[in-house]
Amino acid sequence: MFKYTKHSLKKLEGLLEELGYTIRYEKGNFKSGYCIVENRKIAVVNKFFDTEARINCLLDVLNSIDVDESLFEEKTLAFYQKLQKQLEPESEESEN
Repeated sequence: MFKYTKHSLKKLEGLLEELGYTIRYEKGNFKSGYCIVENRKIAVVNKFFDTEARINCLLDVLNSIDVDESLFEEKTLAFYQKLQKQLEPESEESEN
């Protein structure tokens, strides 16, 4: 099971950074807690969110973009694949 820890948050931030995204934590009224700025690779997350909410926002961003696995370093690729396997069954269950 995926753990919502600061360490997991850092790994997820690193994964998005390897995809070329800049992650910024800012205050503001965000519809779902994050926004992608004008099709640029900048993800802005509400800075008042706790660790779990920040992770959920970054997971939403990750699920909404095209992921090029060839950009990942070996460790990051392993983390991404593990993450995909863990999150896949949850999304299948919610569809049924």
